[in-house]
Amino acid sequence: METIQTPTTKGAGHPISPPHILIMEDEPSVANGVKMVLTEEGYDVDLAMTGQSALDSFFNNGFDLLVADLKLPDIDGMEVIKQVKAKRPETEVVVITGYASVYSAVDAMKLGAFDYLPKPFTDDEIKGAVSKALEKRAKARVDKLLEKAVAQEEKLIQKREVTRVLNRTSEDEEFWTELMETGSEALKEYHLSNEAKAAIISGDLKWINEHVGELTQKQLMFIFKRLEREVW
Repeated sequence: METIQTPTTKGAGHPISPPHILIMEDEPSVANGVKMVLTEEGYDVDLAMTGQSALDSFFNNGFDLLVADLKLPDIDGMEVIKQVKAKRPETEVVVITGYASVYSAVDAMKLGAFDYLPKPFTDDEIKGAVSKALEKRAKARVDKLLEKAVAQEEKLIQKREVTRVLNRTSEDEEFWTELMETGSEALKEYHLSNEAKAAIISGDLKWINEHVGELTQKQLMFIFKRLEREVW
């Protein structure tokens, strides 16, 4: 799992930045206390004493996590969370409040808050909530990268397989005829998505150009003949 604690060095002279946390809290003693605890854990921590300053700071700089009080002198904390999640849903939120209730806890969770801590809370409680929230964010980022890698690999496979099929149509007359007459049945030995099969069988040149690229004249022969048959 991605490291989320103190900054380290990656390679030669390339530091890994620590998670960036914004504390939105109008009580100076609480704000400074939480900042001290989290800074000692190796996080990069900023403070905002009002909802508006939190939003300004957040949208100007971006943060990995928001520690949010719900009672502020200007904007309701729930509204701040709502705007943060609407703009950057990947940002995790830990709620801290001296006015805890079941209703506010449920509302905060519905908006996407990861955890909800009634005041007073211990150093270990805030450290644990923040650590788990950042672990969740790190896992989500890794999962997204894996999904992207899988999608890219599948795209390359489709390109390779479609090219194989079209190359074969220019070299194997028997396969050409089978493909023309039986459609997808002739493609069962190829690792093709339903979309790719449909594009080959129907002669969907637009789809093929978008997913495979420009075709050679030999590769185009089957497509043209397929389209010609459709016309007639």
